Amino acid sequence: MANELRPCPCDIGDRFDYGGRGQEVQVEHIKAYVSKPSASTDKAVIVIHDIFGWQLPNTRYVADMLTANGYIAICPDFFVGQEAWKPSDDWASFDDWLKTRDAGKIDKEVDVVLKYLKEQCGAKKIGVIGFCWGGAAVQHLMLKNPHLKTGVSLYGVIKFFDDRSSLLHPTFFIFAEKDEYIPLEQVALLEQKLKQNCKVHYEVKTYPGQTHGFIHRKREDINPQDKPYIEEGRKDMINWLNKYI
Repeated sequence: MANELRPCPCDIGDRFDYGGRGQEVQVEHIKAYVSKPSASTDKAVIVIHDIFGWQLPNTRYVADMLTANGYIAICPDFFVGQEAWKPSDDWASFDDWLKTRDAGKIDKEVDVVLKYLKEQCGAKKIGVIGFCWGGAAVQHLMLKNPHLKTGVSLYGVIKFFDDRSSLLHPTFFIFAEKDEYIPLEQVALLEQKLKQNCKVHYEVKTYPGQTHGFIHRKREDINPQDKPYIEEGRKDMINWLNKYI
C-alpha cells in the first residue's frame, strides 16, 4: 500500500546534473523548454513534467533524448507559474498543494502548445508523454483530445482517472513492478477496464524490479542493476512514438 505520509508517488531519485540542449521560450501565457533536431521535421512530442516541474533537469534530458530521435520536443510549465513541489516541502501539505494543480485541467495550456507547435514549428503529427502527475495527464488527454496522435504514460497515477478507459488514441502505459505508490493490483484493474472498454491499440507493460521514476529519475551509470530496464523502457517509449507519429 502507498505510504500515506508520502501521498504522491514521486521521489526525486537521482537528480541529473544536466543543462539541456534546448532553450526556454514564452508561448502565450506559458513558459516552455523547447528542443529541436538539426533536420526539419513535422513530428513533435509534448513532454508533461511530474510534480517537480518543467525545469527538472531529468525531464529535459528525456526531451532532448526525443530530439535526438528526430522529434521537436516541448516541455511546458503546466503549473503556469505556480511553484513546483520541492523535496524539502512538507508532505502533510501535499494534498492542499495538489488541489491547485489538477492533471485533468490542462486543456487550455495544451491547446496553446498545439497551436505553437503547428504554427511556429511546422508540426503536423504530435504525440505526448508524461511522468507520474504528467502520466495521469497523458491518460486524460488520450481520453478527450482529438488533435494528438498517441501518448505514453510513464508511471501515471492511476487513481486520478481510474474510472475512465475509453481511449481515443493508441496509448502505452509503463509501470514499475516495485512501485510503492502504484500497486500491481491497480495496474491489473486498469488492464481489465481497458480490455472491456478500449477500442484503440494500447499496451500496459510492467518492468521487473523497478521502482517509481526509473526511466527518468535513475541514471543508468550509477544504477547498473537497473540499466537494462532503464534502457528498455526508453527504447520502448521511442518505438511506440515512432509507430504512431
